[in-house]
Amino acid sequence: MDSKIEVQISKPIRMTNSKKPMTLSSQDTLEEIDRAILNRIQSDFPLTVRPFLTVAEDLGLTEREVLQRVKDLKEKGIIRRIGGNFVPGKLAYVSTLCAARVPADRIDEFAAVVNDYEGVTHNYQREGEFNVWFTFIAPSMQDIESHLSAISEKTGVKRILNLPATAVFKIKAHFEL
Repeated sequence: MDSKIEVQISKPIRMTNSKKPMTLSSQDTLEEIDRAILNRIQSDFPLTVRPFLTVAEDLGLTEREVLQRVKDLKEKGIIRRIGGNFVPGKLAYVSTLCAARVPADRIDEFAAVVNDYEGVTHNYQREGEFNVWFTFIAPSMQDIESHLSAISEKTGVKRILNLPATAVFKIKAHFEL
């Protein structure tokens, strides 16, 4: 099965799938060891019984130190998530990209509602008429449409586009830190 462990590194944008906004700004700096940990885990997460021990051994650290640093990076909003990344269709799920037109003063409220849905994998803010984008996975397109209707009802945001993929192109995104 096509799967891997993925570590999503947050960039300085307004929101993530975290309950709290990210705190990294252009003035923040990462310690060199944090950079090494992030570089190691974001594209080559060890598939072992104790993956953080493997990372620690590779970097000359203790497992406890790696775990604490990863926890700190997550609390700061620099790491958004560490988890499996699966091809939805191979698990009998569907996915879609959604775009919403949200008034600027309601973006945080809208994001909080969207982020409460288990099938939302991530979201981000963009400039333009449709300014909040997010991905959604669910067992069926009917489930997604039902959730989008509920989001619209809860938030009052009426324009939410459902843009299912017609073809999938995968690229590897690795940010050398």
